[in-house]
Amino acid sequence: MRIKRAIIKKTRKKKIFRLAKGYARAKRKHYRQTVENVRHGLAYAFKHRRKKKGDFRVLWEARINAFVRAQGISYSRFISGLKKLNIAINRKMMADLGTNDEKAMMHLVEMVKKNK
Repeated sequence: MRIKRAIIKKTRKKKIFRLAKGYARAKRKHYRQTVENVRHGLAYAFKHRRKKKGDFRVLWEARINAFVRAQGISYSRFISGLKKLNIAINRKMMADLGTNDEKAMMHLVEMVKKNK
């Protein structure tokens, strides 16, 4: 008995080529190479979605550090001071305060400096 699977293969290939939209030259046109590139692309997308969280944390820490250094205190002393005072505020919010609401951030820095 002959197995006919032209439609199945065609839809599978179409799906791969759709995912390769935006790739250049053979990476988009040759099926074998396209499959490999799409698989790599999906793997990197998965990995980098997780990596992005760490990248943002590094950015927030750099912004907080820049602000508190200007006030004459190091980042590590600032964070440990907040922990001693039992102030629970995440780094994302602190970075936002440092850029948008300097008075509130200054208040936190003064509290930490006062309770050294």
